[in-house]
Amino acid sequence: MDKKIVVWAALTVAALLMTGCTQPADADTPPRAASTAPTTTPPAAGDSAPDAPRSAAERAAAYRKWGLRPLPAPPAPPSTKPIRRAPGAPVPVVSEIPTNEKIVFITVDDGAEKDPEFTTMIRDLGIPVTMFLTDAAIRDDYRYFAPLAALGNGVGNHTLTHPNLRTLGREAQHREICGQQAKLAKEYGTTPRLFRPPYGNWNEDTRAAAGTCGVEAIVLWRESMQITNMQYQRGDRKLRPGDVILAHFRGPAELKGTTMTRMTANLLRHIQEQGFTVARLEDYL
Repeated sequence: MDKKIVVWAALTVAALLMTGCTQPADADTPPRAASTAPTTTPPAAGDSAPDAPRSAAERAAAYRKWGLRPLPAPPAPPSTKPIRRAPGAPVPVVSEIPTNEKIVFITVDDGAEKDPEFTTMIRDLGIPVTMFLTDAAIRDDYRYFAPLAALGNGVGNHTLTHPNLRTLGREAQHREICGQQAKLAKEYGTTPRLFRPPYGNWNEDTRAAAGTCGVEAIVLWRESMQITNMQYQRGDRKLRPGDVILAHFRGPAELKGTTMTRMTANLLRHIQEQGFTVARLEDYL
């Protein structure tokens, strides 16, 4: 085998093991922090919050169906978003939202697993999520994510092919980001405002390229959900107000037999046990 191919493969595996985009392992070591489907066009993604059961009894029944207790309703979002890109300024890079409210934000990456039960769960619970989608993972079934987007869940950009952007020049990064902007806009009716670089790896070329593609913020994370436990970047292993949490669209093959809905239920229990609830990221960013 060509020595260059062997070296490239080794570097790729090493990069995956260092990031939040690897196959989840039920580990406690924090990741290395960075500084079915409709046949018609769905409503524009992210226009409103997900629908929730109207009465307390319906809400409790919906949560009970998934083995959970209801989370508190999130507070009303601020009238002015605490993080905004000023005209002409670099795209902000964030892993948390400045707030004193006990809220966190759930983000779900890639899109490889397309479990219809996850869509049902999000609809039942009315929990808002932001989806950072990669064309290479979803090109065979963009329609799966349309009902989730129609509920008001955010659609964000996660590049065309999921590369380590630090290894690419500005033009190549521009193609990865702008190319996926165009695909997502075509499929879901609106151009994403938020972008997440694969593996959390970015540089100033990333910010420049993202800015020219219409991105308003680069979103990283503070915690990542594995199977039953979360990985924390802080030593106290606690959530903080405004933290962004990373999860992935993954199924039993990657989750050691666990379904995506069970992983999500575990995540919600961690959030609830620490006295937090879930808010909609697009209302703050």
